[in-house]
Amino acid sequence: MYIDVDFDFRTDSGGRDPGTYSATLRRYHQYLWSKPLPDGRPFVLDAITPHSYLHHRSEAGEFWLASDSVLQTFTSWTSTRGLVAEMPPEYIDWVNTITYTIGGMLLFPGNRVDGKMSINGARGFTRKIADRLDLTLECIRRHYRGEPSPLDAVLARHADFFDLFTDFDGYVEFFLLQDLVADGGASLRFFMSFDDFSTPSVPRDVETYSEFLEHTTDFVQAPQPANRHLVTGRRLIHPLSTRLAHRTPASVTMAADAPDDQGRHRAPPERSRLGTARPRASRRVRLGPAGRQGHRARNDLRRRAPRI
Repeated sequence: MYIDVDFDFRTDSGGRDPGTYSATLRRYHQYLWSKPLPDGRPFVLDAITPHSYLHHRSEAGEFWLASDSVLQTFTSWTSTRGLVAEMPPEYIDWVNTITYTIGGMLLFPGNRVDGKMSINGARGFTRKIADRLDLTLECIRRHYRGEPSPLDAVLARHADFFDLFTDFDGYVEFFLLQDLVADGGASLRFFMSFDDFSTPSVPRDVETYSEFLEHTTDFVQAPQPANRHLVTGRRLIHPLSTRLAHRTPASVTMAADAPDDQGRHRAPPERSRLGTARPRASRRVRLGPAGRQGHRARNDLRRRAPRI
């Protein structure tokens, strides 16, 4: 099966929520996460159970899973409207595009226990989390350690799901989240400064926002040498989700430059997607009254514009 890491799931969801209506995203989720659990038991997802997105039932338990776009960008928040206006529009468009590719998607239990909020809902409505993946993962890390967090109640309601992965290391490895983990799982690499959920979860100045977006997009698309085992005869895939670089089955190949049966590399199959190459940030960040710290942000945008 081809996993097109460039595919923007908004393009096949008919203007609706890709997490619900993108057939491509559901197919990718079903393939990527149907694999053995850390203890060796099979975890097979089906897409045919009525009234469910993806479903699993076995001796391990029964689970109804839903897709979530886990990479917050704050591009549509009223409180960050001024910060977004300080960024080049083409850069914001690019950020919104690559965060809707497979590297920005994850599965969580989608059912409500006792009629209470789901994990997806709690992530969005808990201000200390602000729908951020790094802060969500910190809550999950604390769940495995039995420590309190802003999401401890909703995670406890779905403890049977997290028990599938044995411990935090098992969860991280299963969902390919290694790039967010530091110190052997003892801490995380946060997208903004973090101090026990006492620091702001939403950027308040241009410099912080620029760095936040850089960390967010780097998580999705930073290429690494480990990618080489995925496609024979290709030096590197770009852009490629680092998360998929950890995917080991040889059956996962990238749509771009996949070899034909004679071993020749060919163009990817026709697909509907928005371009995901990072735009060259030659246009300067417009500095308003609140954007005097944008000098560094402008330099950051220039520095991290890749050569495609």
